[in-house]
Amino acid sequence: MDIARFKRHNFTNPSELNKQALYRWNWRSLFFDGDIDIDALDNKLKATGRYWSAKYTALERHKNLKRIRIVSPERSTTITPGDFIPLPDDQNSGDGGSISKDSLVEESWEDLMLRKTREFNKMSREHPHDEKVWLAFAEFQDRVASMQPQKGARLQTLEKKISILEKATELNSDNEELLLCLMNAYRSRDSTDVLIGRWEKILMQHSGSYKLWKEFLRVVQGEFSRFKVSEMRKMYANAIQALSAACSKQHRQSHQTANAPSRDPIIVQQELGLVDIFMSLCRFEWQAGYQELATALFQAEIEYSLFCPSLLLTEQSKRRLFEHFWNSNGARIGEDGALGWSIWLEKEEEQRQKVINEESHKNEEGGWTGWSLPLSKSTEMSGNPENKADDDVGVQEFAESDARDTEQKDDTEALLKMLGIDADAEADCEVKDTTTWTRWSEEELSRDSYQWMPVHAKSDEISPSNGTADREGDEQLLRVILFEDVREYLFSISAEEARLSLVSQFIDFYGGRISQWACTNSSSWAEKNLSLEALPDSILVDLRRVHDVLAKAESGPSSLNLEFLLGSSTDISMRTNMMKFLRNATLLCITAFPHNYILEEAALVAEELSNTKMNSCSCSVTPCRALAKSLLKSNRQDVLLCGVYARREAVFGNIDHARKVFDMALASIEGFPADPRSDASLLYFWYAEVELDNISGSSSELSSSRAIHILSCFGSGVKYSPFKCHPSSLQQLRAHQGFKERIRMLRTTWARGIMDDHSIALICSAALFEELTTGWAAGIEVLNQAFSMVLPERKSQSHQLEFLFNYYVKMLWKHHAELKLSKVWDSIVQGLQIYPFSPKLYNALVEIGHLHTAPNKLRWIFDDYCHKKPSVIVWLFALSFEMSREGSQHRIHGLFERALANERLRNSAILWRCYIAYEINVARNPSAARRIFFRAIHACPWSKKLWLDGFLKLNLVLTARELSDLHEVMRDKELNLRTDIYEILLQDEMES
Repeated sequence: MDIARFKRHNFTNPSELNKQALYRWNWRSLFFDGDIDIDALDNKLKATGRYWSAKYTALERHKNLKRIRIVSPERSTTITPGDFIPLPDDQNSGDGGSISKDSLVEESWEDLMLRKTREFNKMSREHPHDEKVWLAFAEFQDRVASMQPQKGARLQTLEKKISILEKATELNSDNEELLLCLMNAYRSRDSTDVLIGRWEKILMQHSGSYKLWKEFLRVVQGEFSRFKVSEMRKMYANAIQALSAACSKQHRQSHQTANAPSRDPIIVQQELGLVDIFMSLCRFEWQAGYQELATALFQAEIEYSLFCPSLLLTEQSKRRLFEHFWNSNGARIGEDGALGWSIWLEKEEEQRQKVINEESHKNEEGGWTGWSLPLSKSTEMSGNPENKADDDVGVQEFAESDARDTEQKDDTEALLKMLGIDADAEADCEVKDTTTWTRWSEEELSRDSYQWMPVHAKSDEISPSNGTADREGDEQLLRVILFEDVREYLFSISAEEARLSLVSQFIDFYGGRISQWACTNSSSWAEKNLSLEALPDSILVDLRRVHDVLAKAESGPSSLNLEFLLGSSTDISMRTNMMKFLRNATLLCITAFPHNYILEEAALVAEELSNTKMNSCSCSVTPCRALAKSLLKSNRQDVLLCGVYARREAVFGNIDHARKVFDMALASIEGFPADPRSDASLLYFWYAEVELDNISGSSSELSSSRAIHILSCFGSGVKYSPFKCHPSSLQQLRAHQGFKERIRMLRTTWARGIMDDHSIALICSAALFEELTTGWAAGIEVLNQAFSMVLPERKSQSHQLEFLFNYYVKMLWKHHAELKLSKVWDSIVQGLQIYPFSPKLYNALVEIGHLHTAPNKLRWIFDDYCHKKPSVIVWLFALSFEMSREGSQHRIHGLFERALANERLRNSAILWRCYIAYEINVARNPSAARRIFFRAIHACPWSKKLWLDGFLKLNLVLTARELSDLHEVMRDKELNLRTDIYEILLQDEMES
């Protein structure tokens, strides 16, 4: 009898992913299930209980249990074909054993531990500079510790792990991954002070490593006992100054080697890391309540980096010149009338020269004006009584003002005493009513929503002549951001990628809608999601679709979703003002990045949102039409701006106007220079997509014909002409051949890793053309061929290829009725292996999963990625899936607890806020919400919104004394509190 040939398990096959997830789930349940109430000594237990009963679970966990391990022989170079292996007669004889005894090894857990330790020791000696060997050795120590029930044994294993990593870092002193792993191990053992000391020592040796600085700042920011806003600012200042110095040093080295510094990959990565840390600083200031400072930091850095005067200045001279600009009354980026630092300086110099010329002209015209008095004499003259008269008047006015202030202060103290409040007593006098604290927190949130723009020191808003009340004047003074407040955080960047990253993240920070600016695998994307306090629109759109799909599948509306739990993040008035600020800033940035269609689109969308309600597309006239025409007048060769404008017209339903703009741009592009002509691929693709999005009922065939005509002109290379009739078969054939030839020419550039938006638009246009003319299978084949042109390791870091994969999934979903659902499912799961943090793919996973699989299979997928690639995104989608299906509360509790047990995710304010809101609004368990709240502020002490959730949502379970204590701790942590509790008490007295 023959034996079926063994086929190695393919771990990269997406269809096997669920089996792995199920295995891990069952393995974890052996160790973490606490609900098994079967007596392990029950003799009546059936034989089937051996797979899950407590008795056999305990046996499986016993370290002395010997397991049989099959040792495979040396791999033969010859492979026997066929699905079965013939069994020789000599292996069937003897004692009946069919496998040689030499290939079976009985091995207990201790035997396995000793064997693996010997193997790792050998590999580390043979390959001392292989970081993967050392990291695997350290990870094995974690596995050993998990099998040790005694705390002392686990500590010994931790010490061993630390000694392994110390040896590894000694041999590989510049390896950042080993250093990070070592510091995480120290964190499990050392006290906070000792750990910070170790971090400071390492950062002194590796001051130019942005990865180490990022991790250090995250660790320090999450330490509740040491946290203070002022201390964190010092840490961020040290990080930015150290990284800026490292970039300057690298610039000097690049100049010495005659390389262009802006294209040096080392400099690009360093500057991108520097921008990420600056973004973390701005998020920190905003979330701690210092919105004006965060906005001022953005204004200062963008002006300093993007609009620097074209002068050969040292860094010190540049800062002195910028200080003059900052302290002036000139408009900064985002404000009305802002010109940019360099243009402002030119205007200032012109004005100064004009004044000098006027003065010199007056001196030339005038005659003898008499003798001028010496300075000492003029000083004596100023001392006579007549000259002192004006000074006496000023002193008298100041005294009267001081008297008025004293009188007003006495009146305020008298009113406070009438309320039973002694102003001279301790500041933390007890408020006995929780509703007072609720009103205080509501007023605090309200002020946070509109006090986010810094005020100029010379502004009329803080001028005494303005007649504002003293309290309002003090508020305006507090909103003034001086140059000293931003000086330590300024740095210069030269790489185009870093400058564009700064502007893109700035637009995203203020809620602007911008095309994807980074791959979801990038550190920028991860840091942004980890620091979320509320759901941004970019993620909210996909979460809403998940909720709608599942609610429809459940045949009943469900109001339970994450958006319901967190509520709206901002009000309409705040968004309107913010969009105006963003529009002004983006328009100014376009001058630094000419012909950048991503920024142009962001400016047009911001203009729309500043003039309409959010998500409103019902206007008869496109709100951005006037701005778009104004921009086109200044640069008529910007064909991509025409395309962006036409797409916005189509969004608002003005399809005829959009066609006119597209036709004009494509017809005129032939007469332009080479650079504008290279943008044609994007225009053709956008135009075809607009036509297909306009399909409705009887017009579907006409819209398809229009799209085929557009793509035929692109593929065949003929001059574009507006649509008149369906293209002929000959035109379509030429377009087929033209697309094939263009894609063939792309192979060499893609093989070198050179990819841009134009090449992606070409691939998408070719796939769309094949889909419309030949069929969906041909379109999908074009995309598959494009993916085969790229090396696998480059797919995971390119946002252009991620867009292409999302387009591929979109095409699969469009034709899922004709395809096998398993084909769509496997493609999505395969995509998640490349882009495990993509909201688009998780949305597609749920949409196809509720048709193709059982809910448990989706849960296994979510659990698998929560285990392998934990991130805020995967947990949000897993929670949204359960809530939209009105899943078990135990399951949802488990998801929250597992997420917040993760070392990094425990610092996610949005997960804590969702958990608290879920306990209050859904589970109806205020006492549990109270416990979670105290855990939350301990993990995220900088999040002011998280603190205020306690005042707003837990006022029924927290006493007035506890709320007063929380208020005092917020002050100790130096969070920015804009409202004095006395104001609320005075309002209550006046109302009563």
